[in-house]
Amino acid sequence: MSGFLGLAYDWVKAAHLIFVIFWMAGLFMLPRYLVYHQEALAAGNAGEAASWVERESKIRHIILTPAMIVVWVLGIALALNLGLADGAPGLGWLHLKLLLVFLLTGYHGWTVGYAKKLAAGKPTLTGKQLRMLNEVPALAVTLIVVLAIVKPF
Repeated sequence: MSGFLGLAYDWVKAAHLIFVIFWMAGLFMLPRYLVYHQEALAAGNAGEAASWVERESKIRHIILTPAMIVVWVLGIALALNLGLADGAPGLGWLHLKLLLVFLLTGYHGWTVGYAKKLAAGKPTLTGKQLRMLNEVPALAVTLIVVLAIVKPF
C-alpha cells in the first residue's frame, strides 16, 4: 500500500481493528450495565446501584474512552493514507463509514452522559427503551464492516 504510512500501513490497520474490537466490546457492555443499574435504582437497592456506578466508571476509563481515542487516531491516519484529504476518487464508502463512526461516537457520549444521570439517581428512560438502544452499536458496526470490506461505492 502506498501513501505516507508505507510499510507500516498493515500494522496501523491491524492496530485500528484491534482497538475497534475493544471499543465495540465497551459499547456492548456499558449499555447493558446501564440497564442493570437502572433496575437496581427502581428496586431501591442503593448498594447495588453504587456498585454499578463503579463498574460503569471503570469500563469508561479503562476500555471505552481510551479505545475510542486510539480508533480515531489510527482511523484518521488510515483515511489520510488512502487520500481522503486529497479528494481521491472511489472513497464514497469511506465518507459514509466516517459518518457512521461520528454517530457511534455520539452514542458513546450519550451512554457516558446517561451513566452520569443514573449515578445522580435521575433515570429518564425505561428499561425497555434502554434495551432497544443496546442494539445501536450492533447495527452501526454491521454497516461499518460491510462498507469497509465490500466498498460498495
